[in-house]
Amino acid sequence: MEVTAWHLLDLLLALLLPGLAWSAISTRDLRRGVVLFIAFGLLLSLVWARLRAPDLALAEAAIGAGLSGALLLSALRDAAGNVDSHKGAAGRKLGVGLLSLGLAGTLAWAWFAAVHGGAGERLAGVVMDNIGESGVSNPVTAVLLNFRAYDTLLELAVLLAAALGIMALGPARRPFGPAEPLLASLIRWLVPLLILVAGYLLWVGAHAPGGAFQAGALLGAVVVLLRLGGFAGAGLPSPALQRWLLGGGIAAFVLVGSLVTLPGLAFLQYPQGWAGTLILLIESAAMLSIALALGLAYLGGHPVGWLHENNRKART
Repeated sequence: MEVTAWHLLDLLLALLLPGLAWSAISTRDLRRGVVLFIAFGLLLSLVWARLRAPDLALAEAAIGAGLSGALLLSALRDAAGNVDSHKGAAGRKLGVGLLSLGLAGTLAWAWFAAVHGGAGERLAGVVMDNIGESGVSNPVTAVLLNFRAYDTLLELAVLLAAALGIMALGPARRPFGPAEPLLASLIRWLVPLLILVAGYLLWVGAHAPGGAFQAGALLGAVVVLLRLGGFAGAGLPSPALQRWLLGGGIAAFVLVGSLVTLPGLAFLQYPQGWAGTLILLIESAAMLSIALALGLAYLGGHPVGWLHENNRKART
């Protein structure tokens, strides 16, 4: 009976997911489209959970549905008008549909080739055979922070570039007014809980699903919640400290990678016995960089006091 129920749930998810996706991009009501997009992200997180990928499920719920949905809602709020021109809408929908079908076909082919070609099993076998040398026991963390550390370093560089581009747009969006008593009470409960869970995910990432990206997403959600609650500073530290934190993830990667070359190792080739400690150090710095980048993305520009700090430094 339990197997049948799970099969029915999987079938329902498989039917609802493309239906929500099409509804989100085809509706003419922008607000309805944003709500459908958020629902799509939450449903997709359930799909990842059913596929036994809790890392991706948490990231999708926090970033794909939560942060992205909040950004879209803020963009609607700040729009000068709510005029939506439908000229050429049919052609755009057809183009988006064809591109989506092409992408889905490409991903399906890649998945089929990987599974039936044995590439996935070979890569999984290589990872598990060398997991003892990685410094962690979670294969996802081992791949991201050890075996494919260059990829994660470049991902942090992309986040940094995106954050700098966002701040170059100008001042942050105007803050919301003071929160109603119910929302204010909810924020007082949620913020400490999110910080605690973020710390747990960072620590547990060495041997279970978690790590810097998931923890950073939750800390970024703290910034969003505080901003929604009417806090103009959104709980962010001083502009000087923000600069250090924003570049801290890349700096930790480069510093550790350079130091390990002194005894003759390759860049980011951690020495035996120190891999776990160095990975935790890098992940801690990366978590703060990711959280700040996501928070700045929601603010939509440079935070309060950023330019004043620059002007003060220029005068001195």
